[in-house]
Amino acid sequence: MTFHQGQSLADAVREATAVLSDAGVPSPRVDAELLAEHLLGVGLGRLRAMMLGDTPAPDGYRELVEERAGRVPLQHITGVAYFRHLALRVGPGVFIPRPETESVVQLVIDHLAGMPKPKVVDLGTGSGAIAGSIAHEVPGAEVHAVEYSTFAHAWAARNLEPLGVMLIEGDLRDALPEHNGTFDVVVSNPPYIPAEAIPTEPEVALHDPPEALYGGGSDGMELPTAAAASAARLLKPGGYFVMEHAEVQAAWIAGMLQRTGRWKDVTTHCDLNGKERATSAVLASPSPDE
Repeated sequence: MTFHQGQSLADAVREATAVLSDAGVPSPRVDAELLAEHLLGVGLGRLRAMMLGDTPAPDGYRELVEERAGRVPLQHITGVAYFRHLALRVGPGVFIPRPETESVVQLVIDHLAGMPKPKVVDLGTGSGAIAGSIAHEVPGAEVHAVEYSTFAHAWAARNLEPLGVMLIEGDLRDALPEHNGTFDVVVSNPPYIPAEAIPTEPEVALHDPPEALYGGGSDGMELPTAAAASAARLLKPGGYFVMEHAEVQAAWIAGMLQRTGRWKDVTTHCDLNGKERATSAVLASPSPDE
């Protein structure tokens, strides 16, 4: 980049946009603006107003742009991931929440409408995006969260403690046995990428922790299957389970839930892009073993 002393903010953002575009960054203009906003701390609306004048580019802007051009995730540079109404602290060692997961949260919120003091658990909470959003948007909800990774748990603790979420470090396969049969909702966005399917985006392949990506086994279905089994253990009869997954896994997961004989009303849901990215089910009562 050819930034020079006193270069205007508008010119710097324009040049940064070109640099990020050449580097293959998916949203170069937005990222260029967000990096400038991060340094100035003024909000995007104010930043764009400042770009109409002769405001100089902030110190350190070139270095941040070059870091992003190297495909370091924007959220690792700024330390913040925005998810629904939350600004989550994130960094190395934790999965960066994705916009498509917001629709999974909406499924839970819609299900909980009118339910007094619901009890909810998020299995594999990562940064705490799902659990934190439910706690923030459903007043009176008792929200629990489980995270296996020590690094991710540390990030989740920072994000969830102010929201009153009860977070434990544990394995979604056997966590919270003392709460068996007591939850109204179990939600999970477990790792689900098959072992051989290496992500193509450098931000994911090089910076998201592997334990947050790969679901176990050649098809990636070990942890999603375990999440469903834990949901059946943790839910009340008639309780609601919703799980995020890859689009190509929708039919497999629906079939897996139906074959267990524990679930009814198995439903596949599309995200805002029309992709089949979540499946929900209701725990049948009583179970076939009872």
